[in-house]
Amino acid sequence: MSLPTITRMTIVPVAGHDSFLLNLSGGHAPWFVRCVLILEDNAGNRGVGEIPSSEGILKGLEKCRSLVEGTRLNAWKGTLNNARQLLARGGPEERGRQTFDLRVAVHVLTAIESALLDLYGQAVEMPVADLLGRMGRQRDEVEALGYLFLLGDPKKTDLPYPIAENPRDDWERLRCQEALTPEAVAELARAAHERYGFRDFKLKGGVLAGEQEADCIRAMHEIFPEARLTLDPNGAWSLEEAIRVLEPIRHILSYAEDPCGQEGSWSGRETMTEFKRRTGLRTATNMIATDFKQLQYAAIMNSVDIPLADCHFWTMQGAVMVGELCDEWGMTWGSHSNNHFDISLAMMTHVAAACPGEITAIDTHWIWQDGQRLTEQPFEIRDGKLNVPTTPGLGVTLDQGKLDEAHALYRSLDVRARNDATAMQYLIDGWTFDPKRPALVR
Repeated sequence: MSLPTITRMTIVPVAGHDSFLLNLSGGHAPWFVRCVLILEDNAGNRGVGEIPSSEGILKGLEKCRSLVEGTRLNAWKGTLNNARQLLARGGPEERGRQTFDLRVAVHVLTAIESALLDLYGQAVEMPVADLLGRMGRQRDEVEALGYLFLLGDPKKTDLPYPIAENPRDDWERLRCQEALTPEAVAELARAAHERYGFRDFKLKGGVLAGEQEADCIRAMHEIFPEARLTLDPNGAWSLEEAIRVLEPIRHILSYAEDPCGQEGSWSGRETMTEFKRRTGLRTATNMIATDFKQLQYAAIMNSVDIPLADCHFWTMQGAVMVGELCDEWGMTWGSHSNNHFDISLAMMTHVAAACPGEITAIDTHWIWQDGQRLTEQPFEIRDGKLNVPTTPGLGVTLDQGKLDEAHALYRSLDVRARNDATAMQYLIDGWTFDPKRPALVR
């Protein structure tokens, strides 16, 4: 069967609004940037992908244009492999010490892969989840966790953070306000549960002193005693501090995400192995097992129970391959997240649906961007879950007007590169990033 030919590739950098979310790298700007890739074929269909955006990523996509346009969907794997080989000529890339990824090639490949799978699925009338992995779809619902952040006070800045002028519920109101106490974090959890039905929660740590963040977990446990809770300081703590902070709350933690990292002559995998041995807590990571070679050693050393294989960092097929390895090795698959629009939400849902065996509730920032759609009908989180569509492809349709608005916002920005240190200057003059000190501990 001859499938359609790709006739056009369109690269659209976009931006959205964000709250003053705090993390080890500092504070989120009032905006975030992404890139949408659109592939059109001669049957009139459009396939889409969404990835992080940077000048390097935009140039990388442009470099691959001639390898994509004019190819048949029958050869989508060959098209992707040609792009991979071209990008590999740039040499190996490192993720970096920041909490956000700094690579180019893997993101470029993911955008092309997603759009190709979307188009191919439409051509053969199959959802992307059914095309991924060795066995396709494994589930019809994907559980998501309530991904919570400590929040800086936007009123202490002159930056254009969003204001909840007519909030429809407590979540829309609270996500725009300061939240730096256990009580405030617990209120965020309650509001997120009421709106989205979450049963699991994660707190992004690496902001306050470890004991204060542990108190936030205790406060959430008081409201939701049955919830699976986790805390992620992005490796900010020393091994001894991680043990001191988390051992007293181990009975209410489902797992610990990157509680410690590289320290002295010890690698992050070594400190995590020792942390597990001394606490008995399960661990998750998006920092010490970010490619297959690292994952191999993390598994051999028993450093990690839950690799968080974000499809934007691994590619969609790569993330599912991690899930297949987890199933074979007795591990649990999960997914990391950064700020994203609803195209990425669809991508993440299909990937999670195709991972066999045990998976944990996936991370998603969508609750912080909810209301800023790029598609006509974004996937919805109800009762803490996302339904996996049965429609062909990704199951989303671009809203051209919304895409144009997001592109216009991107074009209006004077600074587009992510730099979480900028907003921190309003809280601590002269603040600089330190991977081993929580953001507000100076």
